[in-house]
Amino acid sequence: MDEYSGSMGSDADVAALVSIVGEVEGAAAVVRAGQVAEVRALAAAGQLAARQAAGSPAAVRAHDMALRSVAAELGGVLRVTDRTVQSRIDEARDLVEHYAATLVAWESGRITRGHVRVITDAGSVLVDASPERRAEFEAAAIARCERDTPNRVRSEVEILAERFAERSFTDRYRDAAAERRVRVVPGSAGMSDLIATLPTVIADGILDRLTQQAQTVIDSREPGDAASAFGARGAGDASGAGDSEPDRRRIDQVRADVFSDLLLAGAPALDPTAHGDGQGSLGAIRAQVQVIVPALTLLGVDDGPADLVGRSPIDAETARCLAGDTHSWARVLTDPVEGTVLAVDRYRTPWPQRRFLRARDQHCRFPGCRRAAIRCEIDHTIDAAKGGPTALWNLAHLCQRHHSMKQFTRWKVRQLPGGVLEWTSPTGRIYREDAPAPPVAFTPASISTTAVDEPPPF
Repeated sequence: MDEYSGSMGSDADVAALVSIVGEVEGAAAVVRAGQVAEVRALAAAGQLAARQAAGSPAAVRAHDMALRSVAAELGGVLRVTDRTVQSRIDEARDLVEHYAATLVAWESGRITRGHVRVITDAGSVLVDASPERRAEFEAAAIARCERDTPNRVRSEVEILAERFAERSFTDRYRDAAAERRVRVVPGSAGMSDLIATLPTVIADGILDRLTQQAQTVIDSREPGDAASAFGARGAGDASGAGDSEPDRRRIDQVRADVFSDLLLAGAPALDPTAHGDGQGSLGAIRAQVQVIVPALTLLGVDDGPADLVGRSPIDAETARCLAGDTHSWARVLTDPVEGTVLAVDRYRTPWPQRRFLRARDQHCRFPGCRRAAIRCEIDHTIDAAKGGPTALWNLAHLCQRHHSMKQFTRWKVRQLPGGVLEWTSPTGRIYREDAPAPPVAFTPASISTTAVDEPPPF
């Protein structure tokens, strides 16, 4: 009895836990109320944008400018990108307009936000179903969600949705396959996740082929190497193909290295430019990245990280390898205090204006956007059609999304000295976008004249 009582804690401990549980429950209710209120507000923002677009010219509606403008306004307040806000607006409208009962169940605490996601995700197959069938599915899904946790009811709700779906799985597969894509999610320590959304059979086949090829690489090691490959290194060591002999890469590492090699250097089998048995031009296309590397790192004096513009830092060894293979250079001189770009000169690159702007801007100059400059357009702050000159003080990089938004919505911008852009939203809020200071840069005070005036020796 004493042991049992001890494991349960004293009466005071129990009373304290009761109090904590009450506080957590109360805090959860407050958070839930705030989340529901935000969903309703975001849905209202989307509906406002829809009304604005309805009274606009067709060309503006086609570019979805009204929604982009509203999303950019909210993004400035929430301190997230307008793309993120636009996605949240779409999700909020879907919930408010198509899952009213689910929203009420969430608001009353009968289900959680996780349950809401399960219902809306599964319900996406009912896009063509009648309102009556959608309502019947929603009522049954809510009843199931009230009984268990989101992860336990997901498969049951998905099967339920399939029973109410009016379109065949084959038809939905065709639509889903049309949305196949590849994207990069930046990670930490110079790593990222490359995600491909593909038909399941293709994805499974890719993984199987990579596994077979990786296993062949491992099996081809000298006797004794394979046995040591799986214990000689820690799980966090992914040195890859640059390892010294013997090759001690794990199968996951080899699979990733084969994947990279095939994509960066392989010739696609589906190449419309190929003729006869000869290779086409697609295999000759090579990747392009924008990297800022400090001079001392290039020269091997230190191993400070370089900056992969629009993504994340990369290690010094990779930066030096990329620099050794490049066909062009742009040296960037920066202010030693502020870090802003002072000047750009070249080794063998033409287009001095474009080079300067690429070095100064690094990425799209709309607040919050990080699309790399090499994937952006150079915009005249004062339109050329209105007499704006093609001069450095009137030029800046904008991605296609924000370039068109500047043109078709009430968002306005003016350029101040030093490449500073001052954006004014449709509601009059002002967002200052300073020229970014490179995370790594050449500074007149930090490197010798020889290192600055002469290109690196490779």
